[in-house]
Amino acid sequence: MTYGVRQFQLTLMHRMRDLNSDRVQQALTDLRASRGEEGAAHSQWTRRTFYAKGLSPYRSALGEPSYRGEHSLGAVTCDVVRWALPYWPGLEFEVMVGPDRRVWNQWFVRPTGDKKVSMAGLRPWTCVIGDVCASFPGARQGEGAAPQQWTVDFAHDDRPYQARFVYGLLQAVVG
Repeated sequence: MTYGVRQFQLTLMHRMRDLNSDRVQQALTDLRASRGEEGAAHSQWTRRTFYAKGLSPYRSALGEPSYRGEHSLGAVTCDVVRWALPYWPGLEFEVMVGPDRRVWNQWFVRPTGDKKVSMAGLRPWTCVIGDVCASFPGARQGEGAAPQQWTVDFAHDDRPYQARFVYGLLQAVVG
């Protein structure tokens, strides 16, 4: 089985199913993919990343990145690469690689910079962590309950909310 952009998107959806199974099911319908194909893509990706480290599995599946740059974290400089994925237009999947050539982070970002959104604009699969942090002063990022999950706690109209993310992509807001 060839592993490319389509399979990578299904792999990301596999983990998103934990928090937003209805949206993943709709995406599978949109892509004319089965749940079995989603699971197979995830299994194949897991095998690929077990044997090949760093950026090689990403480049093999996604081709040349649309962006290459660097990001400094204190005294450490990391390589940053991004790919546009067709199912999430306007966003890019970013991979940060440390000096040890290992993947330190992977998530969706808005390549044009964070966008301010209203409470009503917090719709699953349209916002990234940076959007929520830019939109609600005092927002605090935290770790989620599983790998590749994050949370952002914030307040709106004096009520507490939590935005839940998988791969940096909004899945749900609870409050």
